[in-house]
Amino acid sequence: MTARDRTGFALAVSMFSALPVPVRLIGTDRLDRPASRAALRWLPVLGALLGALAGAVGALLLIRTGSPLLAAVVVVLALALGTAALHLDGLADTADGLGSRAPAPAALEIMHRGDVGPFGVVVICGVLLLEVSTLVALIEPGHPWHLVAAVVVAAVTGRLGALHAGLPGIAAAGGSSFGSLVTGSVSHRSAVAITLLAAVATGALAVASDHSPVRWLLAQAAVLLILWWCRRAVTGRLGGITGDVFGALIELGTALSLLALVLAG
Repeated sequence: MTARDRTGFALAVSMFSALPVPVRLIGTDRLDRPASRAALRWLPVLGALLGALAGAVGALLLIRTGSPLLAAVVVVLALALGTAALHLDGLADTADGLGSRAPAPAALEIMHRGDVGPFGVVVICGVLLLEVSTLVALIEPGHPWHLVAAVVVAAVTGRLGALHAGLPGIAAAGGSSFGSLVTGSVSHRSAVAITLLAAVATGALAVASDHSPVRWLLAQAAVLLILWWCRRAVTGRLGGITGDVFGALIELGTALSLLALVLAG
């Protein structure tokens, strides 16, 4: 790993998680376009790390208590705490903005507020309940560590959806500081390479957990397609991408991935 790679990963951890990062590794004290661009490319890797940590905690708790529900709840809490609920906040703000049915400028103003409205509460509760219930369904008796594979794949897939939102041709919504920093910052070549690497990892994790790699890959592809459609619909409604939309894509992608893995069997 080069010095630039280390800096990019450290920035990703600092910007998109609650994990501690030494200041010397970040190399900058201001958020600019190059820094955001470097960090965005590491989002899937960060997702794998957070998913592995949360999944391991859940697996250990499952071994200790034998309770799938308790393990699932702790995994979801660990994922939320691992990001300081940053992406859940983005999901809630996006839901409130879209649910208002207001014109784009007014919807964006609603999203910029610090409070959470009824649409945000309902969507967050729905996503968290979906994650817990699907994790319970994914837990296999006698195979607690298979849980880790599913959580890693889900966390990576959600962040792939956010990574794809940084491709060229996607505009930033008016007044979005983060959106203006990362729009067009991911080249098509980089996106394809990172997505292929994630697909290889997904196939390997499927095999390691005694599941069909083809089914897991099809599930991942289906979720990425849904996230692509959601991103197009939301940016068309708001006039561009925002930081909140990135968070919403991550949370929605994680929950949908877990559901897709349940359906894949």
